[in-house]
Amino acid sequence: MYDEVTMKLNADPLILGALREDITSEDVTTNAVMRKACPGEVELICKEDGIICGLSVFERVFTLIDEKTEVSYLVKDGDTVCAGQLLAKVRGDIRALLSGERTALNYLQRMSGIATYTHSVAKLLDGTGIRLLDTRKTTPNNRIFEKYAVRVGGGHNHRFNLTDGVLLKDNHIGAAGGVREAIRMAKEYAPFVRKIEVETESLAMVEQAVEAGADIIMLDNMEPDVMAQAAKLIDGRAEIEISGNVTKENIERIKDLGVDYISSGALTHSAPILDISLKNLHTVS
Repeated sequence: MYDEVTMKLNADPLILGALREDITSEDVTTNAVMRKACPGEVELICKEDGIICGLSVFERVFTLIDEKTEVSYLVKDGDTVCAGQLLAKVRGDIRALLSGERTALNYLQRMSGIATYTHSVAKLLDGTGIRLLDTRKTTPNNRIFEKYAVRVGGGHNHRFNLTDGVLLKDNHIGAAGGVREAIRMAKEYAPFVRKIEVETESLAMVEQAVEAGADIIMLDNMEPDVMAQAAKLIDGRAEIEISGNVTKENIERIKDLGVDYISSGALTHSAPILDISLKNLHTVS
């Protein structure tokens, strides 16, 4: 769960942006039916099985509209939830509940969907010692939320952004003039505390990366038999990451190759939302 400092520094501006996207000048529908403040309560109900994630973000949407809004939870991030389950009750000014509903649910549904899908993939790697990683293939301005959801689902974060580490991909290698030259230049420029990872697409590139002293070698879009040969060629001299169109449906074919990491953009770009609703809004005294 996000702490108060993280929320205020990083999440609040993004949540406020999402609210401004939904409310340009006023919520005309709510203002039409609620002319003045009125206390109310609404129930948060899960409509399908999954892993819940993003409760603090869900709550923050409402408290940014009205700081007096209160949420009483029956679950916490990472819990397994089921269809029909009551997850929480939200109490506050009905105008705030109505105006924040869609934005709050958008975050909660999206984050819970990612956590749920990640959990289903991570389970397939149980007992292998392989770490399941996400990528930078995230929704613009939502990376902080989506990568958090991957962790809640049992996955691990790859670099958060371009500042975090050196990852020499095909176009970097092309710009540098080859694998060896790209690694040499990275070692010369990057701080010594940063690992250097290089993306490879053939056994020849793998051999060059090993010889040049890469810390991590990514085997990108290779067939399983080629990846097995690459792992033998590397022989412990670098960590190994597998990447390239990895999904829940095809991960079985690569999990026994003796690698360290498997990264999957599908964790964030292809996870369906988890269906969750706010229902039974009523006034309270």
